[in-house]
Amino acid sequence: MDSDPRAFLLRLFHTAVSAASAAHCVPPNLPARPRGRTLVIGAGKAAAAMAKAVEDHWQGPLSGLVITRYGHGVPCRAIEIVEAGHPVPDEAGLAAAKQMLALVQGLTKDDLVLALISGGGSSLLALPAPGITLDDKQAITRALLKSGAPIAEINCVRKHLSAVKGGRLALAAQPATVVSLIISDVPGDDPETVASGPTGPDATTREQALAILNKHAIAIPPAVKAWLENPLSETPKPGHAAFAKGENRIIARARDALAAASAAAEAMGLSVIDLGDAIEGEARLVARDHAELALRYRAENKSCVLISGGETTVTVKGGGRGGRNSEYLLALALALDGASGIWAIACDTDGIDGTETNAGATIGPDTLARGTYLGADAKAALARNDSYGFFQSLGDLVETGPTRTNVNDFRAILVRPSQPG
Repeated sequence: MDSDPRAFLLRLFHTAVSAASAAHCVPPNLPARPRGRTLVIGAGKAAAAMAKAVEDHWQGPLSGLVITRYGHGVPCRAIEIVEAGHPVPDEAGLAAAKQMLALVQGLTKDDLVLALISGGGSSLLALPAPGITLDDKQAITRALLKSGAPIAEINCVRKHLSAVKGGRLALAAQPATVVSLIISDVPGDDPETVASGPTGPDATTREQALAILNKHAIAIPPAVKAWLENPLSETPKPGHAAFAKGENRIIARARDALAAASAAAEAMGLSVIDLGDAIEGEARLVARDHAELALRYRAENKSCVLISGGETTVTVKGGGRGGRNSEYLLALALALDGASGIWAIACDTDGIDGTETNAGATIGPDTLARGTYLGADAKAALARNDSYGFFQSLGDLVETGPTRTNVNDFRAILVRPSQPG
């Protein structure tokens, strides 16, 4: 392996991202050409790259529209690419979602709707339900993101406040066949949860959505409360006729990314400790648990790499900047307290950690000492949720730009007791 532990960890991250790329996972999963039209729709951070992969490998005419985050677009010939706001929805996403809803109407049973779904689609498909404004959705989204609510809860609310999510897009496309190719960014890889399931059935209820808002003390605008109390706000459920002909196919997930990274580490002679691909919880608490494991293996004089995925959360209480991966690393560095022979990386596979410009960061045995030398107090930074500022001052941010895929967090902790660092 590389003599530079940080270079080794970065290589594992890029290997993981490559395994989940649209160019890798879309072509072998394309459905058969239909007798009628092929309409391509989609939303998410990977949507434009997925559309390009479809165009490069599809035999026959097609048209369509996909929505992706600003900066994540790629040129396509026949499929229109629209960039919009994420993680807070905006007017561009609203207009594009309205256009998409119009495109899927009036199709026949011989037509195919090929839906390209990936993480980020919940915000990008920003068409509110009747009576609800974009301002309402923006306020609720911001509050939920700061509350520490897990993604399944956030998406339950999003589904019931939307005119297209929670299966409603597939409902509008009847009687066409809807085949969804999904790059999953959610723990458990539930198609109903990725991008709030615009083309699949929804088992959650409007009562649950209202309970989630109350649980997290989210201020509920009167129009939102009235809508959630209206039976019309309920989403189509499993068994609905709209989903009888279709398919929701997961084509890339965190497990694929971790498997590729694990194989690369093993090829370099390292033992791999797989901590799982669906880890959730407060980032700083997960970090403490992982620090205990790393210190245990170090005490046993075991060289290994601990790999994990999933989606942690951050309950924002301070006024700093940072995402869940950099917060995880800052808490991990504090828990390790400068222990020799341990390095780590944590990055979001989409290249964007929260709302920042970095994918994540790296740490090593010298992180806290370097911070002290540079006047960066790690404990104070964690208290004010300013992990971005801390790692920026050290020059340890990982900045990749948009990767145009998204299978959520990638974390790796390298333990090499014989190398003090």
